[in-house]
Amino acid sequence: MRRVVERFFSEVVLTYPKAVLATVALLVGLLGLFSFRMEIDASSETLLLQHDRDLAFTREVNKRFHNPDYLVITYTPNTKELLDARTLADIGTLSNELLKLKNVESITSILNVPLLQHTGGANLAERLKNIPTLEEAGIDKEKVKAEFRTSPIYANNLVSPDLKTTALMINFQDDTRYFELLYKRNDLSDKRDAGTMTPEEAEAFKLAEAEFKAYRDRIREENHQTILDIRQIIAEHQGDAQLFLGGINMIADDMVSYVKYDLKTYGGVVLALLIVVMWVVFRQIRFILLPVLILGLSVLATTGLLGLFGWEVTVVSSNFISLQLIVTISLVIHLTVRYREQLTKAPEEDHRTTILNATTAIFIPCVFVILTTIAGFCSLMVGDLLPVINLGWMMSAGIFISLIITFLVFPAVMVLLPKEAPDTHFESHFVLTRNLGKMAEHGSKIIIVVTAAIAVFSATGASKLKVENSFIDYFKSSTEIYQGMAVIDKQLGGTTPLDVVIDFAPEKKPEAKNASAAAQSADEFDDFEAEFEAMEADEAYWFTSAKMAKIEAIHDYLQSVEGIGKVSSFGTTLKVGRGLNGGEDLDNLELALLYKELPDRFKNFLIKPYLNLENNQVRFSMRIVDSMPELRRDALLKKIKQELHEKVGVPAEDIRLASMMVMYNNVLQSLFNSQIKTLGLVVIILGAMFFLLFRSVKIGLIAMVVNVVPVSMVFGVMGWVGIPLDIMTITIAAISMGIAVDDTIHYLHRFRIEVARDGDYLAAMHRSHASIGYAMYYTTVAIMLGFSVLVLSNFLPTIYFGLLTVLTMFMAITADLLLLPALLVLFKPFGKNPAAA
Repeated sequence: MRRVVERFFSEVVLTYPKAVLATVALLVGLLGLFSFRMEIDASSETLLLQHDRDLAFTREVNKRFHNPDYLVITYTPNTKELLDARTLADIGTLSNELLKLKNVESITSILNVPLLQHTGGANLAERLKNIPTLEEAGIDKEKVKAEFRTSPIYANNLVSPDLKTTALMINFQDDTRYFELLYKRNDLSDKRDAGTMTPEEAEAFKLAEAEFKAYRDRIREENHQTILDIRQIIAEHQGDAQLFLGGINMIADDMVSYVKYDLKTYGGVVLALLIVVMWVVFRQIRFILLPVLILGLSVLATTGLLGLFGWEVTVVSSNFISLQLIVTISLVIHLTVRYREQLTKAPEEDHRTTILNATTAIFIPCVFVILTTIAGFCSLMVGDLLPVINLGWMMSAGIFISLIITFLVFPAVMVLLPKEAPDTHFESHFVLTRNLGKMAEHGSKIIIVVTAAIAVFSATGASKLKVENSFIDYFKSSTEIYQGMAVIDKQLGGTTPLDVVIDFAPEKKPEAKNASAAAQSADEFDDFEAEFEAMEADEAYWFTSAKMAKIEAIHDYLQSVEGIGKVSSFGTTLKVGRGLNGGEDLDNLELALLYKELPDRFKNFLIKPYLNLENNQVRFSMRIVDSMPELRRDALLKKIKQELHEKVGVPAEDIRLASMMVMYNNVLQSLFNSQIKTLGLVVIILGAMFFLLFRSVKIGLIAMVVNVVPVSMVFGVMGWVGIPLDIMTITIAAISMGIAVDDTIHYLHRFRIEVARDGDYLAAMHRSHASIGYAMYYTTVAIMLGFSVLVLSNFLPTIYFGLLTVLTMFMAITADLLLLPALLVLFKPFGKNPAAA
């Protein structure tokens, strides 16, 4: 293998360097043309499982119940009361300005919601026709305060308990076209996944995919502009009140801005830091410009590849540029150090020969390094979350491109440059690696004892790990997302939506005489009775007393569960109806009258979101208090399903949970199962690679112990500190192990060469520390600086990911330069007399 590699570099790269560079430039340039097609997708759907049955059910629920997209504006007057005339006038002006925006269908606010405790009339039919709102004159505001404070509809929902904050809901027009295109694409996608797609359908799928993306991108641009317009309107009203914008669409739009910011920031800052590292270490301009050239070509080629294959950048993969820069600079540093070492060792050697010897000596270890890193990233492909899968593909392809470009461009450029003695000022004064070698020699017992203590710390900490998904904790407190969510979460009934959908068995139609007897109990129902009896399948038959009692029981149970903020359902309307009826329950005919005669603008608010008579389904909409620190979301969902069955008596098969909380919880549980379980597979794969490279089971076991310790340490820290496993931090183990194992390979490869010289394990250790140890230290510093840049993100999981990966890299280099040599000297895996062998 080495001869083949040596022949390729000698007869191709070093013989025709200009042709090689021209070919690389041409191919990268062609790929670079596609880089303009790279897209960013930070919508909520990118964080959902592709084949999640709960996702499909949630979409079905949104079709069956009136549930339009909306944004929320929280409004808190600075000095005046909420019901002050000037405050109401400002809310009215704000609402009118918002209504002028494109795609805004209506505004729900304290001004236009029905004041059900202010109705007048001799009977229910008259009261339903005379429901006032705050916009009408002569309303008793003290009575309105009492209704807002006590109404199960408005309290802790539309208004805060202290009546100092209210919400304005911006309801958007239904986008039926979006879902038509989505369902069309998904149906064809399902056929492709099942292997039943015909050639005609394959072509139709390409067209459907393109049509959906084009429409989606256009809608996103419109939504982005609408959000900008809303923020402009809000800014004009901030003088007399404090306003915050919230909602899923706003978060998705802001996340796109965050991703764009992160892509620019990470790449630029990481590149600047790497340039500083290269200058401090090597102090030669060629070893700054050449790495920058290789980094630029690698990133350009990879972004072009993303555009070519349509891999969209999401919040999960927004740091792919920094990841690739980090892996690429590691290759460049190892190659540079080897070249400088060769040049120092044989200064009289021909420059071409020096380049050839350095390149061929480091190529095989670097290939295995890249393969192990790819193995780590490939573990991300085990699962059903597309952004994580795509990150695995992105990085696997990207670092393979980096390997090719590095080992083509570096020798080709260097052979065209004149020979220049290396500046070894830094190495000559750098004694850390040498001191670590002395510690490994004289303190091996202490190192092993400390390692055992770390193992105990890690095991106990890992047992405390929790898998959680707190949206409010994803963002810095200085961001509008966090501030708006905090107000909604703490003052207006919670943030994360959760739906419980109950299926009821179809009711048998009652005898007509029963309906007549009931109708005669009140004169106001005479006309209604005639219409009721004349209809063959009237909706009134649906409203039975047993069913209403069950709805209220479910509502009351859900409202009693700790962690659930506001519950809204038809049970809320039943409670209000009881108040309208003098404390008496509305019977089935009165409920039917309420259902039929309530004005549509109120029905869309009180009934349609919660009842679907055609499918015999009832929806209970609630919001979870996301900021509750002791909340365990997966346990909460299981508890709700279990206790609805055991305590309320709802058949288990009739209970379904839906909405964002369920789907995101499914994502986390899926990631946990796939990533944590496949971590063992990664360990096995890496162990197999060590065996292939060194042909020794003992070396493979030593290497895996050295690399498992740093990763387990991170899990221990997370458990003890209380950092949850979320969509970003859960991928740390696979990524970190894939990167951290690189230095282990380089050290073992160099140690094997050194110990073969004289069979002296201690001398081999010190020579390895004084040679490859430098490169390992330089690359680790570069990697740690690169990942530390992630703290600049507004997305807290990204910050945690960066800091925890820095910790992993620090522990990895410590293990490689202390634990690894101690174990090699102790167990002598290369044999007791490798020089003779």
